[in-house]
Amino acid sequence: MSKQHGAPSIDLHDEDSNTSDNPHFQQVLSARLSRRSLLRGAVGSATTAVFGSLALSACGGGGDSATPATSSANERITSLTFTPVAKATADVLTVAAGYTARPIYALGDPLAAGLPAFKNDGTDTNLDQRAGDHHDGMAFFPLSAAGLPSGTANDRGLLAVNHEATTDETLSSFFLHANGGTMTLPRPAAEVDKEVAIHGLSVVEVRRTNGQWAYQQASNFNRRITPLTEADITGPARGHDLLVTKYSLDGTVTRGTINNCGAGNSPWGTYLSGEENWFGYFTRSSTDDAARGDQSVVALNRYGRTQGQASRHGWETGGVADQYARWNISKTGSSPDGSDDYRNEMNGMGYVVELDPYSPTSRLKKRSALGRFAHESAVFSLPKAGQKLAVYMGCDSRNEYIYKFVTDATWSDADANPTDRLATGAKYLDQGKLYVAVFKADGTGEWKELSVANIPASYTTYTFADQGDVCVNARLAADAMGATKMDRPEWCSVHPVTGEVYFTLTNNSNRRASTTLTGSQVNVDAANPRAYTDIKGAATSQQGNVNGHILRLKEGLGDSTATTFTWDVYLFGAEAGAAPGLINLSNLTSDQDFSSPDGLWFSPKTGICWIQTDDGAYTDTTNCMMLAGIPGQVGDGGSKTLNYGTVSVTTYAGKAPAADKLKRFLVGPKDCEITGICETPDGRTMFVNIQHPGESTKAADVADPSKYTSQWPANAGYGAGLRPRSATIVITKNDGGVIGS
Repeated sequence: MSKQHGAPSIDLHDEDSNTSDNPHFQQVLSARLSRRSLLRGAVGSATTAVFGSLALSACGGGGDSATPATSSANERITSLTFTPVAKATADVLTVAAGYTARPIYALGDPLAAGLPAFKNDGTDTNLDQRAGDHHDGMAFFPLSAAGLPSGTANDRGLLAVNHEATTDETLSSFFLHANGGTMTLPRPAAEVDKEVAIHGLSVVEVRRTNGQWAYQQASNFNRRITPLTEADITGPARGHDLLVTKYSLDGTVTRGTINNCGAGNSPWGTYLSGEENWFGYFTRSSTDDAARGDQSVVALNRYGRTQGQASRHGWETGGVADQYARWNISKTGSSPDGSDDYRNEMNGMGYVVELDPYSPTSRLKKRSALGRFAHESAVFSLPKAGQKLAVYMGCDSRNEYIYKFVTDATWSDADANPTDRLATGAKYLDQGKLYVAVFKADGTGEWKELSVANIPASYTTYTFADQGDVCVNARLAADAMGATKMDRPEWCSVHPVTGEVYFTLTNNSNRRASTTLTGSQVNVDAANPRAYTDIKGAATSQQGNVNGHILRLKEGLGDSTATTFTWDVYLFGAEAGAAPGLINLSNLTSDQDFSSPDGLWFSPKTGICWIQTDDGAYTDTTNCMMLAGIPGQVGDGGSKTLNYGTVSVTTYAGKAPAADKLKRFLVGPKDCEITGICETPDGRTMFVNIQHPGESTKAADVADPSKYTSQWPANAGYGAGLRPRSATIVITKNDGGVIGS
């Protein structure tokens, strides 16, 4: 998610690494089944085939809920009655009238008894025992009064939180260091150690006492996981030659997790965290291609690490110790397998990581069967006894793909409360089939299985040894299968009643409507139909799919194991005043308009779709925000044809939202991203993360708080010092009611 304004040489989302010639809309246009033919009745009951009707019923459980929901259909909210929050650019957090929002857990907060409060002046130590930075994906795990897992407790629980990255400029995480840190190489070991420590995950206990929520500093459940915490590789890649390093001679373990972004929770009560833009933390020498001399160069290039590229923070220069050397993935040893260097170290990152938050001593599991790429959230289909589960995922880089994994095991309701949650995770997540999505111009799509047997003989870019290789290099396998290049697939979520799957497609500056493309540009297609010029402020020109959209799909026959689906676009992000024929295709009003949708989550209690933004395009008008939506279903709108002169494209847009079906609920402080969301089971307490407020502050201004672009949450009365801090907020309704009602 990180935009990284301070490090223009490392664009974490635009790797320029997808050079596959997968077909685009203009190439398949002549072969498509046109909507006009469908409407003329040329293909029997084609309308039903493409947008088949849904038999709606109350389904127990939400796709993202660790414990199946107990609410019935009549508890779902069908109309949003709160007054929408106006767009704003002030350095404050504003929530809808009738609600209270306040910080509860921020960067540096101590997680162990006796650890002093965070001074927030750059002198703090023990950062591996404090809250990490850039709070991102998150989930709530209820605890009973006795401290046991509970599906119904509302006053006590554990928050599992991703700590994606750190606010930096050039190299240094300047807010962490007293003098702003070192902006040249080599980096001091003490600075590197601090920066490494604030990445990863945290588990923190929160309780409500006398109506007030607070985190519990001395809880035995509290835990930090950093890039140095040992993790097990599981699934097809476990023990693979591609995972052998100087640290793991048998390729079964790796150290830590990094750049954790989106999140989900399993039906058996564990936390799933996606490793996103990990590639930027590593470096290769300018002669590494020749030193390797094998097809690992192809894989490294496809995953964004060409030779000679600088790393994001220069951690490899912190010293000669192993903990620093691992960030240099050049081939420096003479072994044939990589057991004497870290040439394979990056292959240990890029997975969905499973954590048992209830067990502070349990080990982290990297589930390789779900594929390796720039993971965002991982969310499950609605669990149904006797049926297989699907896990939906997106790869968050420009022109990357949408994936799903289907378990070999069928769901058993007894597994909702197992005695060994990680063993249950192994049962469902270590064996199954991995698929990638192909979106067709007629509003249908196909899931293509990624397996050695399916790789076409004509694909000669890379030769896969086995299924472990396919999982480690899932992007290359998806290239081979002709997957559709998408506009940065971010979070996804499953509607708790219909089971339809929603994906945020944040934006894509490389999308074009043109007969002549250059570099990494891709043409418009039905599922990614917009390419336009937007002017920010007085003169900044922005091109491509500037504001992003939210796509949704319905599995064939409503079965998560289906290999076909239908799709449309739930919402197109846009400014309210933008052209309705090319940009504001959802007819958004000033109470609904948004840009760059990112976080996405359905409340299991109310069915509300919560949409969070990570935007740089519309920030001259408003800070990032969170909206509440009540979607319909796939096919409730109609087709729209966008004409770009010599290029035209037909897409399928959902029904334009009425005023009571979509509205702005929250606007964050300056320079922040709104990301991460969860609720207590009764829906009366919500937790949301505010990431990187003040991120456009310059390192040179670290000693002058008046020059910080944000002083949140200190200006909201939380904590010491004025340096901005990422933080979790708690939201409650003043009358004690359900959030959103």
